[in-house]
Amino acid sequence: MLSIPLLDLRRGFAEIEEEVLSGFKEVFVTQKVLNGKNLLSFEEEFARYIGTKHALGCACGTDALLMALLACGVGRGDEVLLQANAFIADFEAIHWVGAEPVFVEVDPRTFGPDLSDLQKKITPRTKALLLVHMYGDPADMDEILEICDRFGITLIEDASHAHGAEYKGRKVGSFGKVACFSCGPVKNLNALGDAGVLTTNDDEIAYKIKYLRVHGQVEKNHSHFPGFNSRLDELQAIILRAKLKTLDAKNEKRREIANRYREGLSDIPELFVHPAPPPYKKSVYHRFVIGTEKRDELVKYLKEKGIGTGYYYPIPLHKHKAYLEAYGKAWHLPQAEKLARELVAIPMYPELTEEEIDYIIQAIRSFFGKG
Repeated sequence: MLSIPLLDLRRGFAEIEEEVLSGFKEVFVTQKVLNGKNLLSFEEEFARYIGTKHALGCACGTDALLMALLACGVGRGDEVLLQANAFIADFEAIHWVGAEPVFVEVDPRTFGPDLSDLQKKITPRTKALLLVHMYGDPADMDEILEICDRFGITLIEDASHAHGAEYKGRKVGSFGKVACFSCGPVKNLNALGDAGVLTTNDDEIAYKIKYLRVHGQVEKNHSHFPGFNSRLDELQAIILRAKLKTLDAKNEKRREIANRYREGLSDIPELFVHPAPPPYKKSVYHRFVIGTEKRDELVKYLKEKGIGTGYYYPIPLHKHKAYLEAYGKAWHLPQAEKLARELVAIPMYPELTEEEIDYIIQAIRSFFGKG
């Protein structure tokens, strides 16, 4: 029996070990831990990669979301549209800037917002759409941009699952007023700890974020506006620079694995299989999800076979105690609740071997009597 974890962070480090340790040694010798050449270089390289004018590193993806909302002027009295299958950090950022989240039903083809429901939720108080490219699948950007433009809504992208994903040849993270990326340990572009980055083409937004992350100190010891301590340190920047070089190749490997999964699993009627995107979209498959009413039984079976799984995410945002105690509003979002109840992620990382992929497919088929 094979043992295949949901994610194995040890795989793939050898290829960057020499570069990373050499960079670390220089930092240890110089003690230039913050605001050094590696941060500046990473920001330049990531902006060029995404295709934006600016990239700004920060301490984590949650900080990126919070600063993006603040930089866009979202605050008390505003409403922010958010699909209900997102991570809790998206809700938290909206809450802490004083705005109110308005939850949108989920489209199971894209895992993004259901655009019909989204338009129904727009009110005169709607300030922004916080759009999450779930599981690395790009959302329907043409339609979303048209809606935002028509109603005067600020588009903020959460691309934390989608480093390198593309829509009609354009990188996710280049569409909104500002975009947020987590680069935490489990992400496609991952540090060895918490890390984040924001991208934007707007000079004023970039200026605000640049100083929000350092207590608003436009001048040393003189805060022009309240801010935070949210810096991306040199050590994490070294790791991200090294991993950015191979990101596209690793994402391509993820697409190959996704195709293998679909080929091996799509003939099972009881199983929902992560849909293939249309040709004009490139998913980066941060997660590959399947769904079944027998999810818990399937998870138990795969565990017995040595295969790791994970839930992303098992409670929709409008059902969290944190939301209910703060707002107490009930929502009718059956599709979001169904996905939360039935979806499960199976192993998806570039270092999976052919043997492991075949083993996972065969185990799932065996569970459904397709062995």
